[in-house]
Amino acid sequence: MPDPPPRNVHALDAANLFLADVRDGLGPYLAIYLIAVRGPERGWNEATVGLVLTIAGIAGLLATTPAGALIDRVRAKRTVLIVAAVLVTIASVSLPFVAGFTLVAVSQSVAAIAGAVFAPGLAAITLGLVGPRAFAKRIGRNEAFNHAGNAVAAAIAGATAWYFGPVAVFYLMATLAALSVLALARIDEGAIDHDVARGCPDGAEVEAAAPGSLLSVLTHTPALGIFAASAFTFHLANAAMLPSVGQLLGREVGAGQATSLMAACIVGAQLVMVPVAVIVGRKADAWGHKPIFLVGFAVLCLRGVLYTLSDTPAWLLGVQLLDGVGAGIFGALFPVVVAAVMRGSGRFNVAQGAVATVQGAGAALSPTIAGTLITWGGYDLAFLVLAAVAALGLVLYAWKMPETALS
Repeated sequence: MPDPPPRNVHALDAANLFLADVRDGLGPYLAIYLIAVRGPERGWNEATVGLVLTIAGIAGLLATTPAGALIDRVRAKRTVLIVAAVLVTIASVSLPFVAGFTLVAVSQSVAAIAGAVFAPGLAAITLGLVGPRAFAKRIGRNEAFNHAGNAVAAAIAGATAWYFGPVAVFYLMATLAALSVLALARIDEGAIDHDVARGCPDGAEVEAAAPGSLLSVLTHTPALGIFAASAFTFHLANAAMLPSVGQLLGREVGAGQATSLMAACIVGAQLVMVPVAVIVGRKADAWGHKPIFLVGFAVLCLRGVLYTLSDTPAWLLGVQLLDGVGAGIFGALFPVVVAAVMRGSGRFNVAQGAVATVQGAGAALSPTIAGTLITWGGYDLAFLVLAAVAALGLVLYAWKMPETALS
């Protein structure tokens, strides 16, 4: 495929930059806000916050396979992403105005459902613009801009929260959502090859298959099922680590300072992710997908163990930098591996959705498991269990997953 015009390249860069803080909603700030601002007197503790995150996670994961199927079938991909950005923002910024467990759970579930289209949508637009040969390199660039956006947004959130409290995060989200809509609108829909965007061979047309059940999508291609199981363990281990650190900081230093320290954790990790994503994108096919993924699992395991050695803010911030390596590798390689496994099938995005559903199950269960372990045995126990889960994922990927890099 020819190189996309500069306008589309820059618009895709901007979309990844501004959507970085919108696509995941409130993320780890939710735990700080509910525990440190609303507090136990309103019924919020680590276990109840974990339950809200699990409910929202389940809602989101139930939407991921249909979201991938939707992206495979529709040609108005920009419009789908714009609508999703607006819905996530509305659901998130409404949090200061809603009270009670049920309304908070509903608002975060809406955000999770809408957010399910971002990953397959951006990956499909990218593949449709650059083609399979340039896909790994361009995904690395996408992830670099995504992490840079997260770092800048977190830095702004940390600075403003220091003076105005955690509520500053809500106003930041609204601003970034507006900018992301403008960026998405600048992508030329006509430049996207929608057949290539769903994994068809370049220049070929393959009839879009019906989505089928989650099980049928995963079992039709054995390597996809193995990758999904590995992704489940990665997110089961990873999803609760940063929120747990945020809860620990909230207990130790209070809401305003904890939000700023959480922002520092995010900024540090995201800044590490930028070069990691670029390097992985450029070298993935040369070095091989499998050894790079194994490094990601090993770093995640190490991170969980290191969190138990000290609870001082400086140590927690330093350990969090390792998230830039582990999560940076996963984010840059996830769509690349799925695209390689599903090459020529015409079902790239529904496969992304199916794997995202499975990994979302891990991410949804992770906060509840960690919150329960924290209330029962303390933070060290929770971090060690999460590290053990990451070790299991490493063994599974090394044992069963084939190499997927282009030769």
